[in-house]
Amino acid sequence: MTIGLDAGPTATTFYLEDLVTQAWRGYVRVPHFQRDFRWGKQDVIRLFDSIVRGYPIGSLLMWVRAAPAQWIKLGALDIDAPSVDRAYWVVDGQQRVTSLANALHEGGRHDPRFGLVYDLRSRRFSARPSNRDPWEIPLPIIFDLQRLIRWFSEYPELADELDAATSVAKTIRQFKIPAYQVEGEDEAVLTDIFDRMNNYGKRLSRAEVFSALYAGAEGEQATTLDIDVIAENIDADLGFGMIDDDTVLRAILARRGPDVTREIRNEFSDHDRRGSVEFRGEGREAAYLAGEEALRRAVRFLQEEAGVPHFTFLPYRYLLVVLSRLFAHHPNPDVRSITLLRRWFWRAAVVGPEIFKGNVTGGMRLLCGKVVPERLSLSVQGLLIAIRRINEDYPDLERFRTNESATKTILCSWWFEGPRSLMTGEAYERPDLSKILTDRPTAADAVRYILGRRSVPRKYAMWAANRMLLPSEEDPVDELDDRLSSGPLTLDPYTWDQALKSHAMSDQMTSYLNGRDLNHFFKLRQRELAERLARFLDSMCEWEHEDTPPLDALVIEDFDDIDDEKV
Repeated sequence: MTIGLDAGPTATTFYLEDLVTQAWRGYVRVPHFQRDFRWGKQDVIRLFDSIVRGYPIGSLLMWVRAAPAQWIKLGALDIDAPSVDRAYWVVDGQQRVTSLANALHEGGRHDPRFGLVYDLRSRRFSARPSNRDPWEIPLPIIFDLQRLIRWFSEYPELADELDAATSVAKTIRQFKIPAYQVEGEDEAVLTDIFDRMNNYGKRLSRAEVFSALYAGAEGEQATTLDIDVIAENIDADLGFGMIDDDTVLRAILARRGPDVTREIRNEFSDHDRRGSVEFRGEGREAAYLAGEEALRRAVRFLQEEAGVPHFTFLPYRYLLVVLSRLFAHHPNPDVRSITLLRRWFWRAAVVGPEIFKGNVTGGMRLLCGKVVPERLSLSVQGLLIAIRRINEDYPDLERFRTNESATKTILCSWWFEGPRSLMTGEAYERPDLSKILTDRPTAADAVRYILGRRSVPRKYAMWAANRMLLPSEEDPVDELDDRLSSGPLTLDPYTWDQALKSHAMSDQMTSYLNGRDLNHFFKLRQRELAERLARFLDSMCEWEHEDTPPLDALVIEDFDDIDDEKV
């Protein structure tokens, strides 16, 4: 039997103001099988820029049907939604609707992706600054005419800009968004429409397929853990950044069995699932809870023991999956095992996945297979034996790209040195990284150029020597070379010297920089960075040390069981 709509879709138009108001009141819902919110800050900025330019932003597809009373989460907003006979379920357009509702609501500012302002000077949208600037008006104020007028009454020096601001406000509120509406009660039709609209010409990620397969029933999602929520929880609690969905899924799967490439459609069926089943009878919710805890323990190990402060600093994601399996089966390793695990992690990061015949996936499967339940020492020894040193080389500092594993290793060595602010002299902490790298796929926003690209001789353009790790919006960026050359302005000489040393800088280097002797500057700093990198990796890898297991893991004969005559 062919399923379909009883009646065709009807075309309509929403004024942006009406659509957002409906969302705030709880009349707009997101189906539980929808993909999670994926947009970053720049995507939201581009959306509003398109609106004020009058560009089309695409049409929406709304499924009109009843909705129960419940607390719903829309981006950063928690909404007490009433029971309604006709709610708008967003089949296509979730990213746009969520962005609009959050960026124009005061509650959305708690998520950096939605905390935007309109800059009257540049006539552009940008991230909300930490300090209040009269020229930069938060979007919730732009959207509310009465609040906008009060803003200008507080800052009379902006009087000439009132017309420009009200024009932007009017354009946003009256912007028209085309939409199609379909009605019906058959959820199979809804999911079929969603599948066709989102998957033609695309390939869903494995995590998206898994989430759709085990989404649960409509109405249960508010209390149901999912892959995206796990990533958000770990970021919120540990400040590690947003782990990508596929890595979270692999961590969940690795806990339940070493073959992370197995068929996922029968994951929670003991009868139909192929291969070994380590947790028989375990359901989806229990698997997600235990998977999150294992991943959380693995992240703590990386941050507290291995010197990897943030997800964007992690050289290889598959190593996090292996660690998750180990901490799932051995949640509280002894001190000696932690030391050996740190060695294994950095040895694996240094040699890279090339030692495994095949690819990263094969290496991940092989290493997960080394983790044996209830045998911690055997597991750790198996991981160590699987990694062999194939060369003496460490990452190349002449090629610095924040999306490459070698550069991520370099960044970890910089963090290990305790970089300090050039403005305050205070050491940066993990929350500083977490704040500046919100929703960023690499650590690029925390890394600054000492000299602008146009000022650097071509042969040094890619060198690490022209970069500094400054995870703060307060430190100088454009004038960093001048700041280094001019010396301390607000710091005492000792504090300034300590700040310089934390970045592998010295007075001699700054004198070269001040005299524009760039050849000597880059070569001297590059040599210092290379020495620090070698010290960091030598201390982490400990290649020359014996990898003996803890004493209590050694097999010792029980002489009480031996006949006295044979002793």
